[in-house]
Amino acid sequence: MLTTWGLPAALALVVIASFALSPRVRHVEGFFRGTGAGGAAPGLLTLVLSQVTTWIFARSLMNAAILGFYYGMAGALAYAGYYLSFLTGAAIIDGIRFRHGHASIQGFLASRFGRPGTACYNVLVAVRLVSEVFANLLVVGIIFGAAGSLANTAAIAVIAVLTLAYSMLGGLRASLRTDVLQMTLLLGALAALLVQIGLGPGYDLGAVLTSSPDASGPGWVLLAVAALQIWSYPMHDPVMMDRGLLADRRTTRRSFLHAAWLSALCILAFGLIGTQAGLASAAGEALIDTLGRLLDPVTLLLFNLILVISAVSTLDSTLSSASKLAVMDMRLAAPSVKNGRIAMAGFMAAGLLLLFTGSEDLFSAVAVSGTAAMYLAPVIVLTIWLDRAVALWSYLAAFAASMAGAVLYFLEAGGHAPWIAAATGLEHKYSVLLAICLVVLVLGFGAFALGDRGRVRTVSS
Repeated sequence: MLTTWGLPAALALVVIASFALSPRVRHVEGFFRGTGAGGAAPGLLTLVLSQVTTWIFARSLMNAAILGFYYGMAGALAYAGYYLSFLTGAAIIDGIRFRHGHASIQGFLASRFGRPGTACYNVLVAVRLVSEVFANLLVVGIIFGAAGSLANTAAIAVIAVLTLAYSMLGGLRASLRTDVLQMTLLLGALAALLVQIGLGPGYDLGAVLTSSPDASGPGWVLLAVAALQIWSYPMHDPVMMDRGLLADRRTTRRSFLHAAWLSALCILAFGLIGTQAGLASAAGEALIDTLGRLLDPVTLLLFNLILVISAVSTLDSTLSSASKLAVMDMRLAAPSVKNGRIAMAGFMAAGLLLLFTGSEDLFSAVAVSGTAAMYLAPVIVLTIWLDRAVALWSYLAAFAASMAGAVLYFLEAGGHAPWIAAATGLEHKYSVLLAICLVVLVLGFGAFALGDRGRVRTVSS
């Protein structure tokens, strides 16, 4: 009974509470920029909880558990390493807003690289947002049933419609308010889950911590990839960047700092749960099947509830950023709440379309988008932080290199065209990914070095 009705009942309460907390916003600033009555910016606690819950996606929790399951402690650490992006993200936002005096990423890119600069960035960000809708709905479907089953399809449809409905009510303002509730529930459920598993008879912390003895194993290689990608990864995530544009400098810096350690701990905890499951799994057994066998109904309910809450929370934030991107940043329509709601519906439809036609490899989406975003690394280091003026052709060359790298990894990981593995002898897809990332960075920084035109006078506050 608990397994059948517990999760839908708990989810229904979360959605009802989210509707109750979502204000019906009628003004553009509240809908797209999250301001409260009188234009008040969100406070530190709201920003921290919102940052964390919007980056602890259902996909991320599942990825962390899967990487721990297959690659042990190193896999868990590798995915947690991506959450150091909050620290680099804070430095990116600080440079753009308070050193260069721009109110958006697009504003800075337009000042340095014109319309081609913003066009490349907007395409990358739009793909990122659609992939977030796709991935989080995919996890919801997996929790409720096998792909293609009635339970799977119905769960996806219900979550998509209900999340879209309350997101349309209040845009970013609604997202910020519901994030606080959803993150509080998520932290409570995660704490209860860790107590249940940690006190269980089969838990072995020593075995978990020593589960990746091979220093050249895939998990450690992926940790190296994360160390390369975190410099550019945050800038291509509009959900994180949007929350860096709302408050004053001190509050913004503190929100990113606290979000970094809190989110990394949450992700690491889920990764260690996956690691324990991997140690106890039977030959050929998948993560979900192992957890279903090992966990009692209450603990399994908590595990699934955390995933679904994080999916709902991430979806509303993704939709609010998508509406801002389409209406305010790309200016595809006049700035109005109505057009923001239309944009939300369009991105949800695109995510659903991708869901029923796309890949089910959750980490591939992260790796591909992270590789595509690596063209931003020289932009961040040389133009945002070091104030260098760089030729447009350098920017476009770096963009082309990162797009080519992303496509190559997609083809390699999917087994469609294993050219790099055949040419280099690299056996694991993460080793291939590391090689691609290194080449993309060398080409990007090389192009920027050749197109360097000297320092630019910076506006600072």
